[in-house]
Amino acid sequence: MNPSTAQAEVIVDELVRNGVRQVVLSPGSRNAPLSYALHRAAHAERLRLHVRIDERSAGFLALGLAARSRTPVPVVCTSGTAAANLHPAVSEAFHSGVPLIVLTADRPPELRAAGANQTIDQQRLFGTEVRLFDELAVAENRPGQNAYWRSQVCRAWHAALGGSRGGPVHLNLPFREPLVPTGGGEWCEPLDGRAAGARWTEVSARGWAPSALSQVHARRGLVLVADWGAARASDWGERYGWPVLSESGGVGLSGSAVISTGMWLLNLPEFMQRHRPEQVLCVGRPTVFRQVQKLLADSRVEVLLAHGGVPWPAPAHNLREVAETFGGEPGPVDPDWLTGWQQADQKASAALHAALDLERWPSGPAVARELVDALPERSLLVLGASNPTRDVALAARQRSDVVVHRNRGVAGIDGMVSTAIGGALAHGRPAYALLGDLTFLHDSNGLLLGPQEQRPDLTIVVLNDDGGGIFSLLEQGSPEYRDSFERVFGTPHGTDIGKLCAAHGVEHVLVEQRSDLTAALRWQPGLRVIEVRTDRDQLRAVHQRLQTAVRSALLG
Repeated sequence: MNPSTAQAEVIVDELVRNGVRQVVLSPGSRNAPLSYALHRAAHAERLRLHVRIDERSAGFLALGLAARSRTPVPVVCTSGTAAANLHPAVSEAFHSGVPLIVLTADRPPELRAAGANQTIDQQRLFGTEVRLFDELAVAENRPGQNAYWRSQVCRAWHAALGGSRGGPVHLNLPFREPLVPTGGGEWCEPLDGRAAGARWTEVSARGWAPSALSQVHARRGLVLVADWGAARASDWGERYGWPVLSESGGVGLSGSAVISTGMWLLNLPEFMQRHRPEQVLCVGRPTVFRQVQKLLADSRVEVLLAHGGVPWPAPAHNLREVAETFGGEPGPVDPDWLTGWQQADQKASAALHAALDLERWPSGPAVARELVDALPERSLLVLGASNPTRDVALAARQRSDVVVHRNRGVAGIDGMVSTAIGGALAHGRPAYALLGDLTFLHDSNGLLLGPQEQRPDLTIVVLNDDGGGIFSLLEQGSPEYRDSFERVFGTPHGTDIGKLCAAHGVEHVLVEQRSDLTAALRWQPGLRVIEVRTDRDQLRAVHQRLQTAVRSALLG
């Protein structure tokens, strides 16, 4: 057995022993030893192998699998720009706390020095956005290698799991030729792992001891849910009489303390003047709404953070306390405080949905509301960046039986098709995604599924406004910038999404009537795309009318 083959076989075996059950592989020459080892492990049903030809899509597929399973998922690629193409997924995993194990093949040092083909500097390629970087020594047929390889795999596994939040790790693996299996099974020492399939190295306690909040004292507080801990946050708010607001509206939350129109209410200065909390318990890392950032930056509001990773979200650098877990005892409950928010929520919700019913169909908020209403119980809903995540937060009705995933670590549109596919494969129940057209097109390679690859049960709803609709709602969308808007912000593309889906052998449904959407959303297995075309020119006006309706209902 040659050294590269031996090393790859041991690495894959120890990954399985640590708990790896899903691996994503992109083909290449230098990572061939790992490809052979993974294929053998998959054939033996020790793991499920997913093969993707585009490393960008591979990275986000692994991220989706890991985010939904909360278990480290390795993604394997060859050297050079293949490794660099994983950087967006690594960044997202780092900032959103998703455990990834990145295995990049590399040339050995003597070939790097010679300027070999497909060679870049892969040392600490992902900078500060990994929890651990290590380059394994080039494999040699000498005693001690088996223990070294296995211990480093265990180290990477536990680093990826982290404390209460995971993160990406990077192992760079220089392989010398031969890169294909040669010779028999002879080696200078046994290459076996521990008895009974045990890990080589056990870690008795992961991370640090959980800490609880100790500075909770306000009678008038507010819980703001960003990206994790939704169920516990709802229970906490219910117990202490604090309203619970979320950047996904009321989707994925339960309980009477949930304020589904919270993002609308936060955007009403007159309302917030009378309902300003003394303390805000921020759960996770909010990134979507400016009104949330404004609240957290208010010097009159004390901010507490339940957060298991870094960096801390602190717009004004004014955090009073950071803890990993919920806890603490606030002052006596103010019964009128939560009641006031609940009454405002009821009024705002009634006005919002009445106004939305009067709008010309389709619009982003209307489609988001109808999609959430139609979801089967215990569905996964993956939301794209920009407008889809906002539309759900602003217009969807409360659903406690839905799991929501958003790539909000760095909030890019990268890899969302692949992320949704990975999430759907790990979820194992009905899964849907709501994406804008640019987000969908940015990762259309995610639809590239070979005939031997597992196909997800995923319905992707594409809200197609032929360009960057989000900019219509920002300063760039103001009338005074109309002359330059379309070319550099609107960016119309005119892509025929139906033909694109046909090229990939993916079912495509174009919905043109409101009455047809419910039928199209009815659950069916397999991968399919539902396209709804909207008018971007009306988006700003629609949001302004909805805002006016909410304001009038609350302020007269």
